[in-house]
Amino acid sequence: MLSSALLWASSALAVPQNWEMDFQPPATPVMDRIEDFHRLLLYIITAISLFVLALLLWIMVRYNRRVHPTPSKTSHNALLEVIWTVVPVIILVVIAIPSFKLLYYEADMPKPDVTVEAIGKQWFWTYQYSKNGNFQFDSLGLSDADADERNEPRLLGVDNPIVVPVNKVVQVLTTGADVIHSWAIPQFGVKMDAVPGRINSTWFKATKLGTYYGQCSELCGARHAFMPIEVKVVSQADYEAWIAGAKKKFAAADNDVRVAALTK
Repeated sequence: MLSSALLWASSALAVPQNWEMDFQPPATPVMDRIEDFHRLLLYIITAISLFVLALLLWIMVRYNRRVHPTPSKTSHNALLEVIWTVVPVIILVVIAIPSFKLLYYEADMPKPDVTVEAIGKQWFWTYQYSKNGNFQFDSLGLSDADADERNEPRLLGVDNPIVVPVNKVVQVLTTGADVIHSWAIPQFGVKMDAVPGRINSTWFKATKLGTYYGQCSELCGARHAFMPIEVKVVSQADYEAWIAGAKKKFAAADNDVRVAALTK
C-alpha cells in the first residue's frame, strides 16, 4: 500500500491568494479552453470600452456648447443606424461561435477511465467508487486546528480527499441527498449541480500532478461555506495503490446505509 506520507506530500498547485485577480492555473483541457475564451472576451470588451470612451471624448470636445452654441437638428442618419445595428450583430456572432464550441467540448464526454459518484449532503460529500474498487466514504471539511496540523488551507482541506490518476478521463456523477448542492473545482473548469432525485454528469482530465481544491457552489444551508472538495491527482501506480488501500480502509462504509446509492 502506498504510504500516506508519500501520497499526501504533494502540495497544491494553487490556492486562492489575497488580491488575486486572475484565474488559478488551469489543470485540464477544459479549463485551458475556458481561459482562451475568457481572454477573447477581455479583448473584445476592452476594445468596445476604449471605442466608447474615445467617442464620448470626441463628442465632448467637438460638440460642446462653446463650439456649437446652436445644437444640430440632424436626425435619421441611415448609415449610422445600419452601422450600430450590424456591428453589434457581428460582435455577437464572433462571441457565439467559440462559445458554442466550448459548450460542445464540455458536454461531449470522452470514454471515462474512472467514474466517481459524488453525493452532496448537508454539509459534506459522500463519494462512491462503484466501478473502480466498489467502495464509498464520506469527505468532511477539516476544523481550523486539523487544517493547521495537516498544513491544509482553511475551509478547503478535507479528511478524506478523492484520488484520481493523472491524464485519465474522470467522469463525475452528481446527485443530492437533501437539497441542491454543486460540485465545483475552479482549476478543472468543472461545476455541476447535485440535484436530489436526478443524476448529472460532468468530466475532467487533470494533466498535472498535485492537490486541487473546490467548494460547494450552490447555496445549500447554514454551513454551505464549510463543504469543501479536495482532489489528489497522482500517477497511475500511486492511484492503483490508493485503490487497494481504500478498499480495506473504507470496507466498513459498505455496510453503512447512510448513502443513497446512485442508480442509472
